[in-house]
Amino acid sequence: MLEKAKGEGVSVCAFFPNLTFQAQMVLIDPRGGRLVLTRSPLEAANAAVLARPRCTFHCEMAGWHVEFVAAEPRAVTVRRQSLIQCRFPELLASNPRRSHDRVHLRPPLPLRVHADTRGIMPFDAMILDLGIGGVAFLAYASTITLEPGTVLRGCRIALPGGGECVTDFEVRYTQAITLPNGSRAMRSGCLFLKPCPQLAALAKRMLRG
Repeated sequence: MLEKAKGEGVSVCAFFPNLTFQAQMVLIDPRGGRLVLTRSPLEAANAAVLARPRCTFHCEMAGWHVEFVAAEPRAVTVRRQSLIQCRFPELLASNPRRSHDRVHLRPPLPLRVHADTRGIMPFDAMILDLGIGGVAFLAYASTITLEPGTVLRGCRIALPGGGECVTDFEVRYTQAITLPNGSRAMRSGCLFLKPCPQLAALAKRMLRG
């Protein structure tokens, strides 16, 4: 997957609260256990990547979202070119376009979720769109980064008209977005790991409407 992205010249991005790192893959060396990237034109973005013990990178190609985690980023010089080298990705997720239509949620129908209530660090979020197969939600704290494969257990969703639905989510991708007020936040696409009939019924009604 990485070789295909490199061959197509796809950019690799890493999202931070106030900026985005964007670069190209130069070398993919699974045998040597390394991945080499160009530096971003934005030096602050390079510094943000190099300051992390591990970093989540994203790329998009032909309808697929690819996300991988690479550890120990460090500055290197190869043939007088300044580059960034990481350990070969320890985790990679590639996901096709969603298989279910979704409806975008706008006031007066906000859906809020208290995520990962049975996890280490629960947090509040707002559901941005809704589908039978999953949800995408916005975490207000831009410091929260969820890697692909993360399971959020005991997510409590307040339903319109009262009541709540409790389910588990699996994170498929995470990306930074800019809100209308100019602030940054994180948006994650998730799949339901347990059926949530109330949300599925709500999605069907809205899709028909």
